[in-house]
Amino acid sequence: MTALKTLLVGVIGHVDHGKTSLVRALTGVETDRLKEEQARGVSIVPGFALLAGEAGEIDLVDLPGHERFVRAMISGATGMRAVLLAVDAHEGIKPQTVEHLEIARLIGVRRGVLALTKADLATPETIQLRSAELSAAAAKAGLESGPVIATSTVSGLGVPALSAALTGLLAEAGTGTDDGFPYLPVDRVFTRPGFGTVVTGTLRRGRLAVGDTVEIAPGGRTAVVRGLQIHGRPVEVAEPGRRTAVALRGVGLDEIARGQALCLPDLLVPTRWLDVAITAAASAGSALAGGTACRLLFGTTEVEARLRLLDRPSLEPGASAQAQLHLSEDVAVPAREPFVLRLDSPAATVAGGRILDPASRRRRRNDPRVTADLAAIAAGRPAEALAVRLGQAGATGAPLMELARLAGTTADRVRRLLTASGAREIAERFVGAPAFAALRTGMMGTLSQFHRDRPMDHGAPLDQVARSLALPEAVAAAVLRDLAATGEVVQAGTLWRRRDFDPARNETEVVRRLETSFRRAGLNPPDETEAVGRDIRRREALNYLVASGTVIRAVDRVQRRAVLFHKEAVAGARSRLVEAFPEASTPEGGFLAREAGATLGISRKFSIPLLEHLDATGFTRRAGDRRIIVALEKGTAEALA
Repeated sequence: MTALKTLLVGVIGHVDHGKTSLVRALTGVETDRLKEEQARGVSIVPGFALLAGEAGEIDLVDLPGHERFVRAMISGATGMRAVLLAVDAHEGIKPQTVEHLEIARLIGVRRGVLALTKADLATPETIQLRSAELSAAAAKAGLESGPVIATSTVSGLGVPALSAALTGLLAEAGTGTDDGFPYLPVDRVFTRPGFGTVVTGTLRRGRLAVGDTVEIAPGGRTAVVRGLQIHGRPVEVAEPGRRTAVALRGVGLDEIARGQALCLPDLLVPTRWLDVAITAAASAGSALAGGTACRLLFGTTEVEARLRLLDRPSLEPGASAQAQLHLSEDVAVPAREPFVLRLDSPAATVAGGRILDPASRRRRRNDPRVTADLAAIAAGRPAEALAVRLGQAGATGAPLMELARLAGTTADRVRRLLTASGAREIAERFVGAPAFAALRTGMMGTLSQFHRDRPMDHGAPLDQVARSLALPEAVAAAVLRDLAATGEVVQAGTLWRRRDFDPARNETEVVRRLETSFRRAGLNPPDETEAVGRDIRRREALNYLVASGTVIRAVDRVQRRAVLFHKEAVAGARSRLVEAFPEASTPEGGFLAREAGATLGISRKFSIPLLEHLDATGFTRRAGDRRIIVALEKGTAEALA
């Protein structure tokens, strides 16, 4: 089944230029719903109507044209993907015509239909002149449009042609932006019997279904979607780009307001710093200075903001840059959302653009790396934004949800993008492929240095490697495991070494003499200090023998001392205990520590740490005061193994 094509079209233009009458002629819907609007004959808030046809459905947003209501106009405009520009054939282009075109350009709208209204009151010459003026103004604003259509809602002139031109916009409309999560800025809140709290707004991205859990941002309260309607029709699923009414369960009328938004839980976070791609209004009379206090408008949110340019003192009319906005209160907004900046006095639109990082921090000015990173995010898609952030994070990596917010999509989609890029997930953070490759190289260098400094050691412990590279142990362990998987590193117990490093090649005469002395001593070995003394070479030799398992360090936990036995002496002791206590498979047949010492001919100083070692390795097990030979019942050969 082919998805229904939809398009949100903003109807823009100067006050009294016939926008509302044009929408009524196209759809039969009166968008001036408020008594004040009907009495004054002007739109105060955006009105909505449906233009349906075989090609799909167009949501027409009748936007206020009076200068006093430009803020209300912007709240509807930031969701539009095309415009219907209405200009009075007699009056021609007026101030709000220019500002509406400017706003459309600043938020990235590039397609539209041009209509001359009240054409029945103008001469053919006037219509021709106005058409040329309108085409030139649209082209200057970067608006792609067809021929100007002269219309009259009184006679019906041009209305069918206008409807056909709007339907033509659907050919390239698709089905709306689906970033995998819903985002609906709330423009109205009310109650309805049987439905409870109801909010309306334009579903800007993603699908919304009955039963979904949504978060009200900013604020963090959650609610469940109880019901959905599109232009009065109940639906189970609302698609992106549609005007939608949402009945909510779990939230009261006083717990949600215009300016907040419905979104996926945990995806948006409150912030007062935004990284943005910004373009100054081309119609401005002067440059926009850094530090300017203005009003930020996006969705249905309006908040005081201060512009912070990062690489220049001011922004010339029509110029673009990367910048920051410092806000007077918390907002919650997804990446890539369009916005507009306005001044209070004199009232004017001065800039617009898109959100780059919706949860930023104060950044350094005149730092080429900062501006280059933001420029790369502005120019790319989510995958490029992720690459930039992971490049900034380096070996530290970044949490998945932080990356999802920057990419403006869901955590699952981001995980797939990261996996495809070769990024590695380590301890709930992602490290980019280049950073991970650098970690691998650094790890091999660190192990090489360790082997040079301590050639007698069989490898380096994890904590020492992590400290050398100034890494968390979880990250160091992940790198070592990856190197082991590719055969470049070998793990020996708790030690790690390069595969091309063979500690046996470094055996010296000191090692051989020390090993011989422990083998000859049997179960009565010398103390560690006696064997090594202050000789560094003998200490290194002993470390080597212990690491290789040739010499076993057995510990008496009560006396807190260690005894070093040659592995052959331990193996011999096991054989003699099996022979001496053939019934030691049960507690009754087990032996006491003094009996083991007598059998082996050694004092308690040596017998206790030896028995502790046999317990630790699973050869024996304590049962009260006695010890059982664990594997004896399975056969003498296994007990001796």
